[in-house]
Amino acid sequence: MTKLALSDEILMKIDKPARYIGNELNSIKKDKEKVAIRFAMCFPDVYEIGMSHLGVQILYDMFNKMEDVWCERVYSPWPDLHKIMKEEHIPLFGLESQEPIKNFDFVGLTLQYEMCYTNILQILDLAQIPLLSAERGDEDPIILGGGPCSYNPEPIADFFDCFYIGEGETQYDTFLNLYKSMRASGQYSRKAFLHEAAKIEGIYVPSLYEVRYKEDGTIAAFTPVYDDIPATIKKQVDMDLTGSVYPEKPVVPFIKATQDRVVLEIQRGCIRGCRFCQAGMIYRPNREKGVKRLKELAQTMLASTGYEEISLSSLSSSDYSDLEELINFLIEECDKKHVNISLPSLRIDAFSLDIMQKVQDIKKSSLTFAPEAGSQRLRNVINKGLTVDNILTGSHDAFVGGWNKVKLYFMLGLPTETEKDMRAIPELANEIAALYYDTVPKEQRNGKCQITISTSFFVPKPFTPFQWATMLDPSDYLARAKIVNDHVKEQLNHKSIRYNWHEADVTVLEGILARGDRKISKAILYVYEHGEFFDAWSEFFHYDLWLEAFAACGIDIDFYTKRARSDDEIFPWDFIDVGVTKAFMLREWKTALSETVTPNCRMRCSGCGARQFGGGVCFENQN
Repeated sequence: MTKLALSDEILMKIDKPARYIGNELNSIKKDKEKVAIRFAMCFPDVYEIGMSHLGVQILYDMFNKMEDVWCERVYSPWPDLHKIMKEEHIPLFGLESQEPIKNFDFVGLTLQYEMCYTNILQILDLAQIPLLSAERGDEDPIILGGGPCSYNPEPIADFFDCFYIGEGETQYDTFLNLYKSMRASGQYSRKAFLHEAAKIEGIYVPSLYEVRYKEDGTIAAFTPVYDDIPATIKKQVDMDLTGSVYPEKPVVPFIKATQDRVVLEIQRGCIRGCRFCQAGMIYRPNREKGVKRLKELAQTMLASTGYEEISLSSLSSSDYSDLEELINFLIEECDKKHVNISLPSLRIDAFSLDIMQKVQDIKKSSLTFAPEAGSQRLRNVINKGLTVDNILTGSHDAFVGGWNKVKLYFMLGLPTETEKDMRAIPELANEIAALYYDTVPKEQRNGKCQITISTSFFVPKPFTPFQWATMLDPSDYLARAKIVNDHVKEQLNHKSIRYNWHEADVTVLEGILARGDRKISKAILYVYEHGEFFDAWSEFFHYDLWLEAFAACGIDIDFYTKRARSDDEIFPWDFIDVGVTKAFMLREWKTALSETVTPNCRMRCSGCGARQFGGGVCFENQN
């Protein structure tokens, strides 16, 4: 049994000690004397959320399949343990060995959402590693970032030695082999390694690039310090999902994780092209995993974990070519084993409802639509490709099938939004509720229908056609939510409609962190040094402290949120090539303003640029 980093006394004091003891089913132990590289894979949020994350599971499996690499997991300690570790100077440790990660070779942080940025500093601080890259020496580990937020790494660039841009399956071999050979030859220094690593495609080393600003605060130029490193960082894409590494024995947590199930990734990317959606752009082109491989994985993973649920992972499951074959196989397989099937991100059409009828207990479940905008005009602006007929036909078929609960997701603050568009949200909910009472005879109703509307506030993310859009003040967002709320009460079926809305101040902060440049890191550091982390959790989030930080660091919030961008402005993330061209996104921005829909990738190629990767949906039906 591995000696635990925390004493029994500490473990008895804190909430959910199982978060910190390791030894879970399928976790991997290695002899540290027989490995050349020790890698700490960190998720900067609590254990239950981090354990649910597929990207970490894939990389953990991939690294540990390398004989001379030992990858361990690290999650953000909850505030109760954070306090004890600070008071007693206990260094943050890897779950598998229970040893301090400051002695490892690499500390990798996956960056899934902007609100975890203070938790990056929490992990470095508790690990007793200098927070700023410039202050680290050769004895400190290399701090590496990856994941969706690394597509604009600049607000957190000061904290990282390097970033891996794109999918981890392609370049880590080269990256780790460089480190091993430099260590073996005795030529290693942090500076020399980072300079050589910067030459590897997909690796970004912030300290080797200079930013020059214009007088108005916008970027004048972004250039490498040396001639032998690339001016543009190219996103890495795994074009063979069927043949690529995938965890057949994922680690099973001791306590219930947010997603307590086997996750089967069926494809990456999306064909739809919603103009607000960053994932739909940065993960292009759409690539599918072969159905034969998926069937094998499903059987192996259920057997190796004992989970009682399996979920399909995809941005738009309905677009997977062999969905029917896969589902029929899973229904047969799962029925024998009494395993539930979860099907997120399905379009609500007759086929999907038929599937859900087969796999769900309809008495318990609700159906989810994400129209994102209430009016057809605004749905065309955002390229949602969903008509009111689609929504009502889907709802009608669902009510006939026995469902009586519908969840509807919308965004407020979208470009060109008017009050009419806002009022269209409760009107659509009312129309769906009326449809229920018209469709289902009184004697067949399972109680009254329940329509739940949820609105989040729009954030214009990098690498989307809406990256030129402006944002609003928190009070303006809340005023829009009030319009929707008041209009809900005016609807004939208001008793069947519930309305929830998102926090407006969190949205504004997310916009600053998502769209910021290097100046923002000072504010993040200020907030952490004044005691704040776990910003993604409402009970720990204090907007006033962030406002204080921006004021103290001389940062103008409106510059990042409310300012209109010119067509030719250099964005902080423009040095990254995601495959989708800026020219395409600008064209889509103009198309949005003309309220015109762009067809999906299977209907017509729109020349986004992703074809350069040489596969996926771009090359379907061409043989």
